[in-house]
Amino acid sequence: MDLDKPKQIIVIRRDLKMRRGKEVAQGAHASQLSTMAAAELDTPAYRQWMDRGFAKVCVTVTSEDALLDLARRAHEAGLPYGLITDSGKTEFHGVPTNTALGIGPAYASELHPITGDLPLY
Repeated sequence: MDLDKPKQIIVIRRDLKMRRGKEVAQGAHASQLSTMAAAELDTPAYRQWMDRGFAKVCVTVTSEDALLDLARRAHEAGLPYGLITDSGKTEFHGVPTNTALGIGPAYASELHPITGDLPLY
């Protein structure tokens, strides 16, 4: 693993049993929101990621608590992230629901302690 290579992690909650298209859309929202946060910070990892390609890795969690814990850990580490709360209009019976999280772009060495043990999607 190249720990100096920037990448973005997209985390999807699999316990919600979302339709595949819904999962993809939520992951895309998370990626976009996290990228916007990184652009605001204008970190070296963000600039490298923009210049050298957009490496992304999709992983999964099986609970809201796990998703929120990752968001907390990303925040505490000073990493850009975007937590997606779906409005619930098409699924979840009108209840706003945390569905996905984007972390980074950041260096793999920064991401690995937070997401390195998560299963790939």
